[in-house]
Amino acid sequence: MSLDKRRGFAITQHDLSPRELERYARQMGPAVMSHEGQLRLKRSSALVTRVGGMGGPAALCLAMAGVGRVVIAHGGEMILPDLNRQVLGSEAVIGKPRAPHFAETLRAMNHHVEVIAIDHEPDRDEAREWAAEVDIILACPPTFAERMLLNEAAVSAGKPLIDAAQWGMMGSLIVVDPKRTACLKCIYPNEPEFEEFFPVVGAISSAIGSFAALEAIKILSGTGHSTAGRMLMFDGHDNQTRMVDLQRDEKCPVCGGVDRPAKESKSLH
Repeated sequence: MSLDKRRGFAITQHDLSPRELERYARQMGPAVMSHEGQLRLKRSSALVTRVGGMGGPAALCLAMAGVGRVVIAHGGEMILPDLNRQVLGSEAVIGKPRAPHFAETLRAMNHHVEVIAIDHEPDRDEAREWAAEVDIILACPPTFAERMLLNEAAVSAGKPLIDAAQWGMMGSLIVVDPKRTACLKCIYPNEPEFEEFFPVVGAISSAIGSFAALEAIKILSGTGHSTAGRMLMFDGHDNQTRMVDLQRDEKCPVCGGVDRPAKESKSLH
């Protein structure tokens, strides 16, 4: 489905219903999320592409948390090797298109959330269109080409991008604030070689996907502090986590021309 058909879909709910207050009671309170933060989630929208090993857990966490509209994009059919990590799939879907089934799984988890399923990955024009329609983008594809395409779309639209990556028992996470931090092109000026059937442990996929969702939830709700400008690296072999500061390239062909805000302006939460 193209988002062209969804234009003008602004979320108009003014408050949380009694049922929603009950559903989200465990994540609202001191040191967690305020009522206003939960309402912000309800009024927010997110694009997750793709929704496999990392994007699936990310989309699931967003839906469970109450993000009002979750747009998912994933092409192709389910294959057996996917099931070591793609939590939205099942053996019953092998050989069938993934996106519709993934969407139904999300809808079954939370009927308060609208789920829009797109049965393919975006080209450059579609990525820019989608970026303009949502509040945040979670980039979880396996290829650098797709990640760079989403990075360009996010920077062009001025929307935050959360980039998730994995390999073997290792994963990484980057939050891009287009007006303030390095973008993916700054960090990867030359795309690394891509191994299509790279090894990965499903638990790492879920861990990084959950980290990505947490960052999105914090940004959308105004809760806590974003890791924008740094890379989170997780080594599952030794259960070690480290943060690496990222340097913006002022001559970057993607974000180098983006104006920085005044120093007193606030960045992502």
